[in-house]
This record gives sequence, C-alpha cells and structure tokens, in this order.
Amino acid sequence: MLDVRQIPILSDNYSYLIKDTDTGAVAVIDPGVSDVILEKADELGWTITDIILTHHHDDHIGGLADIKHKTNAKVTGPQRDHHRIDGMDFMVDGGDSIQFGSKTAKVFYVPGHTLGHIAYWFENEDILFPGDSLFSLGCGRLFEGTPEMMWQSLQQYLPLPEQTLIYSAHEYTLSNAEFSLTVDPDNSDLKKRVEKIKSLRKDDQPTVPSLLSEELKTNPFLRPNDAGIRETLNMLSATDADVFKEIRKRKDNF
Repeated sequence: MLDVRQIPILSDNYSYLIKDTDTGAVAVIDPGVSDVILEKADELGWTITDIILTHHHDDHIGGLADIKHKTNAKVTGPQRDHHRIDGMDFMVDGGDSIQFGSKTAKVFYVPGHTLGHIAYWFENEDILFPGDSLFSLGCGRLFEGTPEMMWQSLQQYLPLPEQTLIYSAHEYTLSNAEFSLTVDPDNSDLKKRVEKIKSLRKDDQPTVPSLLSEELKTNPFLRPNDAGIRETLNMLSATDADVFKEIRKRKDNF
C-alpha cells in the first residue's frame, strides 16, 4: 500500500509525502518548500528517496534543490519542462510510467494550467496526484494553455475508477464550491457537498483528497455535457469544449 501524508505549505498548497510500505521508499510530491517537508519526514522517521514533480511553478518546486541536496533523492518530472526545472534525473511524458519502490504510476500529459504539466495515477492503489490540473470542485487556471487543451486533458480522468482518491495540490474547495453553485444551482448532490465543505473548513479541516465519484457528480469542470449546467448557461446546443470554456471564463471572473 501507499501511506500518504498531506503537508499544508505556503498559504493554500499541499505537498505530499508518500511511502511504499513494501520497500520503504519515500517520495515527496511537489515540494513547494523544504523545511516543513524535511521536518515532517524526520518526525515520521522517513528517509526521502524520491522527488516527484508535476509542473514548473515555484510553489511546487521551491524546495526541490534543498531537499535533493540534503537527501540525495532522485528527481522525476515533466520532460516538457526540462528547460524550466533544474535538477531532474528522470524526465517523463504522457503515456510513460514511473516506478516508485514496488509501485507503478501511469503518467498523464495534462496541459492547460501550464504547457508541460503532467499527473501521476497509481492504478493499483486508486490514487491520483493531478498537481494543479484538477481540484476539488475545480480545475487549474489557464496560465499557458487554452480551454480546449484543458478540457482535453481533464477528459483523461473521466474513465478512471470512481473510487480513485484525488490528492489535489491546493485547498481551493470552498471558493470552488461557491462558484459551482452559480452554474449548477439545482444540483442536490452539489448542495449537500457544499454544506459538508463549509463544515470542514469552519473547523479548519482539509477538503482534500476527494473521490472521483464526488467530482463526477458535482464538479462543473468535469460536466460540460450536463443538461442542467447547459440550461443555466443558455448553451443547450453548444459543444462540450465551448461549455467548458464558458465555465472557465466565469470562474476567472468570479
């Protein structure tokens, strides 16, 4: 199994320490800082052997150099960001797989938030690390890619098993929930989920990870074909890509 530990960093980021309990291998996913992550690993008695990256933004790689220097961990990251991330030992792209201890993760190429963005799916463990491509009730802002590109990226997640746990990289869920109600106001599953999210955040509890089954019912960015959303947007005959584009545009201005 994978033992996953969530580490809040910066203002609203999550980094993750994961341990393969079969081999003892330990990876940090998207180390935006070093000190908090190294302290947590030390507290757990875990020795970091791997660093796994989804994209080049500093809040995901800010601690990379220091952690690599102090642990000699091997670094795996996106091939298309080779010119923007120093220190990578292994570079991968969509369709590749990575070996972490005794576990294997499939790599998805998911451009949109950035042009080099990748995600990691541990199929046998039903765990997805999407970086900033997919959030609980949201998706990444399009800093480098197009809406069409992002929609194509997100479609890769739709066929995954519904029990897949999604370990997103930010605590954006409450804001995403409030927005989701504006484009999907009659969704009873969404309304129930929003109340749960409000309760969790009131107690300063994380809303991540989420289940893919929840996202498929409530995340508007995964549901541009939904009749209710289309009716709210007055886009009944539009393509899924155009509906997604409109949802993303509205979220940008929310």
